[in-house]
Amino acid sequence: MNKTPSAAAAAAVSVRGLRVRRGTTTVFDGLDVQIPRGQLTGLLGPSGCGKTTLMRSIVGVQKVDGGTVTVLGAPAGSAALRHRVAYDTQAASVYGDLTVEQNLAYFARLIGAPASDVARVIGEVGLGPQARQTVDSLSGGEEYRVSLGVAMLGTPELIVLDEPTVGLDPVLRAELWGLFHALAERGATLIVSSHVMDEALRCDRLLLMRAGRIIADTTPQGLLADTGAADPDAAFLALVERDQAAHPKLRREGDRS
Repeated sequence: MNKTPSAAAAAAVSVRGLRVRRGTTTVFDGLDVQIPRGQLTGLLGPSGCGKTTLMRSIVGVQKVDGGTVTVLGAPAGSAALRHRVAYDTQAASVYGDLTVEQNLAYFARLIGAPASDVARVIGEVGLGPQARQTVDSLSGGEEYRVSLGVAMLGTPELIVLDEPTVGLDPVLRAELWGLFHALAERGATLIVSSHVMDEALRCDRLLLMRAGRIIADTTPQGLLADTGAADPDAAFLALVERDQAAHPKLRREGDRS
């Protein structure tokens, strides 16, 4: 008889009892969350609520004090995940004195991606005309697209993007979200963090965070229906007020990372 896989086994990411401390500050104290495969999951909340720490825990670069983080069926950060998981931080991680093409060719060799990935990725991030320019000569938005291109090399199964649209103009933001959805449609799982609540409507699924906890695990439609709000900003504020009433002693935002 065929057995239906458990939710944890079917998930791209399964976090159980995660505990993280930084100095005397507790960031997470027993966090549980599962992120399904093949969807674009938005991780949203105000600065300091724990988004980056959770993403670092998922990619295996965060020191944790307890609990488990399982990614694509393996422990977070394990060698088996090196070519299956990509992480793009808020700061562009590329070399300014190399061209777009040279940066991508270097990182492709580093991770063992096919050489043909360089031209493919340059086309996908829309940097064909800038391919032979040095990164230092690009705009901030173009530089970020080079960094995103590096994350797309080798066709990773899980792509983790930490506030990829911060500071970008509305046109470029819309283009990037179109690219994110195209990657998800091909079967990749994306986790995209943001503190801009209108981006919640662009996600398949939402994890809303406050003070190191998940206060809502929902969809864009579910978020608005649950709160009766007309827009994501108002919906999130309603959830925060609800959460504050239930947990009045929680520290204010800004204590966490």
